[in-house]
Amino acid sequence: MNDDNRPHPEAFLPEANAEAAPEASPRGRLKIFLGASPGVGKTYAMLEEAAARRKAGSDVVAALVETHGRTETAALLARLDQIPRREISYRDRRLTEMDLDALLARRPGLALIDELAHTNAPGSRHPKRWQDVEEVLAAGIDVYTTLNIQHVESLNDVVARITGVQVQETVPDAVLQMADEIKLIDLPADDLIQRLHDGKVYMPAEAGRALANFFSKPNLTALRELALRTAASRVDAEMLALTRGMGRTGVQDRLMVCLDDPATAKGLVRAGRRMTDRARIPWVVAHVLTPGIEARGSAASGAMIDALQLAERLGAETRTLHAEHDVAGAFLDAAQQLNVTRLVVSRPASAGWLDRLKARFFPPLTARLVEAAGDFEVTILTPLGDRAVAAPRGARPLNGQRWFRILGESLAAAAFCTLIAWPFWHVLPVASLAVIYLVGVLAVGMRRGVAAAITASIVSFLTYNFFFTEPYYSFKVAAEESVVALLVFTISALFTGTLAGRLKRQVEFMHDAQARTETLYDFARKIASASTTDDVLWAGVAHIARTLECHSLILMPGPQGHLTQVQGFPSIEEDLDPISDAAALWAFQRGQAAGRDTDTLPAAGWMFLPLATQGAPMGVIGLRFTDPKRRMDPDTRRLLNAVEDQVAVAVERIKVGEDLERARLTSETEKLRAALLNSVSHDLRTPLVTVIGALSAVADGGLSPAQDRALTGQALDEARRLDRFVGNLLGMTRLGHGALVPRLRGVEAAELIAAARADLARVLDGFTVAVDVAPDTPPVLVDPLLIGQALSNLLENASKYAPEGSTIRITAAPEDAQVAITVSDEGPGIPPAERGSVFDLFHRAVQGDGQPAGTGLGLAIVKGMVEANGGSVAAIEPPAGRGAAIRLLLPADSAAPEEIDD
Repeated sequence: MNDDNRPHPEAFLPEANAEAAPEASPRGRLKIFLGASPGVGKTYAMLEEAAARRKAGSDVVAALVETHGRTETAALLARLDQIPRREISYRDRRLTEMDLDALLARRPGLALIDELAHTNAPGSRHPKRWQDVEEVLAAGIDVYTTLNIQHVESLNDVVARITGVQVQETVPDAVLQMADEIKLIDLPADDLIQRLHDGKVYMPAEAGRALANFFSKPNLTALRELALRTAASRVDAEMLALTRGMGRTGVQDRLMVCLDDPATAKGLVRAGRRMTDRARIPWVVAHVLTPGIEARGSAASGAMIDALQLAERLGAETRTLHAEHDVAGAFLDAAQQLNVTRLVVSRPASAGWLDRLKARFFPPLTARLVEAAGDFEVTILTPLGDRAVAAPRGARPLNGQRWFRILGESLAAAAFCTLIAWPFWHVLPVASLAVIYLVGVLAVGMRRGVAAAITASIVSFLTYNFFFTEPYYSFKVAAEESVVALLVFTISALFTGTLAGRLKRQVEFMHDAQARTETLYDFARKIASASTTDDVLWAGVAHIARTLECHSLILMPGPQGHLTQVQGFPSIEEDLDPISDAAALWAFQRGQAAGRDTDTLPAAGWMFLPLATQGAPMGVIGLRFTDPKRRMDPDTRRLLNAVEDQVAVAVERIKVGEDLERARLTSETEKLRAALLNSVSHDLRTPLVTVIGALSAVADGGLSPAQDRALTGQALDEARRLDRFVGNLLGMTRLGHGALVPRLRGVEAAELIAAARADLARVLDGFTVAVDVAPDTPPVLVDPLLIGQALSNLLENASKYAPEGSTIRITAAPEDAQVAITVSDEGPGIPPAERGSVFDLFHRAVQGDGQPAGTGLGLAIVKGMVEANGGSVAAIEPPAGRGAAIRLLLPADSAAPEEIDD
């Protein structure tokens, strides 16, 4: 198979999704009954097909169907099960809407939902009915719905141009794309007009107005053509998908819509959508921000944000670009990076002579793009302008105020410069005085920008000419050299003012960029250094609030599963209204944005975004702008999503770290448990077997008295050994719980050594025990029972490893304010690398069963008991150079002998 004819990988995605759908939650099927205008019979055709489905055995429910008083439609509807409507109180009126929750609880096989473009009453979960339909489809319920062609978003301006009526209720084109089937309900214009006369569309009182306005024959014919084209484009799309599945040729085009004029932005977006819908190519909508454009607080910026949001709803990828002054260059650079092949721009609006004069020196964006486009295909359109933005009366007062301020500052600067230059009139050459005015122009340009600099240049030129060139106090120029001076001054002022204005814009741009960079750096540093979840969440809400100038909070599920606020900025506790609570719960449960500026519960005062990575949401982030008029533009939304992702990743990182630590502790606990069981299986079973065997032999009788005494002594030794082992376990438990409280008293070191030897007399019977106590050794201030048990453990440990018949040495000597007691043997010794770990719990036991039996508790008990008495223990280099040596440092008793006796 040739590469050019190889099937496109994306062509297999629908089939793969269809195969995977039964295993996941299956999505319902959507069928749209599309008509050219009201009254063509969409609802009636929908009810007829629904009746056929019901007759075939399907569970059909009419969730919401409007009959508009038509008896035939009402008769068909009466045969179907209906869900009662939900009442909503709004401005002292009772409105009825579809009960979405009741429909989801009923879960029929097919739901009939009329008028897809309907706007729900305020307080509903979704502002539009098509969003309700999306939720119903996601629940696995099939939907039949109706739609008129004038409600398609991308055709909104075309319909307005044809009929003169701007339709407010629209449906994104993506809804039509996700439909599994579109059925065109067509009716000739003459038949529809006759139905209107017969009162089958509107009431007689409304029919006359409809015939005079919307329902004229030219309008209906044009709308029929639009509906037929839309249905035909659907067939073309299906054919294109089939051909792509069989093989493709060439490189796919990509279109970019360049937004520059807010008045035509929405119309240009809709036109771009129609072009890409016909060509079936991906598209991008781009807008350029320059330092001179005010990004907030103006009607123009609000219209541009609306246009970008409309583009996202229509399925476009939106980009907000930044440039100093070259807007065309920014568009072309972005087009090259995105592999765009076609550019769509708007034609400049017809202007007066002043704008045409300005265009000669400053060409509009369209001309600059066409000139520099190169290999790009440029399409110039004249879209229908947005009346809310294009209305000149709404924009002129703001511009008039701005120009009034610029003119006032220019006059003030010229007056101030004249006052400074007046005393130097007869001292300095007249040409030198122009420098003072240049400084004034520079100051105005730095303060107000390029337009103010040009205005100040003109005002300063006139002032300088009026006061300081002959004839004085006149705008006439008598001397030729004065003309040259004025020209030089004018050129210098314009050049200086323009540079000052551009410098001001660059400084503002750099200041904003620096502020964003610093906040991002500070946020990244805090996130990276945060060690707890609370620190991460606090850094996240603080960064969002400071960057977006808003209130922010984070909600996470509590012990009962309810969302509770865990962090907030600037206020830790925020009172959420019931709608905001519902929006937060929706965002958490569905993993989708909800609340203000979204498609779900937009009446809420807060916007909520799910806090999640690849798994289920762990919480939600909420924000509310301090300025109620502030809008969430797509660029800010992307910034917020990026911050939300970083917070979620950081929280997940900390949770993973905590899980790893718990897993490590669990693993260590399992190792200790296994070691203890291994040790107990040896050190409990071995003495018990010996005791049982010895006592069984004695009980059976037939032994000599010497054998009875030997067996009884052996059983007694093993029982004492078992008692020491149980004592070690009990002592370790007491040490671990801090319940071991020593009873200190002064005792001689020789007395402690003698008690330990006596306790282990039978164990040490096969060894030579050498005791060396220095004459000047003072008494030790310890608990004799605890230190006696510690010495017994050391002697028993030495007897396990020292060879039979070897010497075990016990020495005691003073050392500073302490007494050092050392127990050494002639066994294999302790490797230097392990001398620090032999006192760890179960250290011996975890080495396996190949060595002498032991629990690994003996030396750990020694360390715990010695430290409980204020001493220390350590494995040292043996005095003879071989074997093992363990030294105890115990506190010396400084009391007098008679006090000790007392």
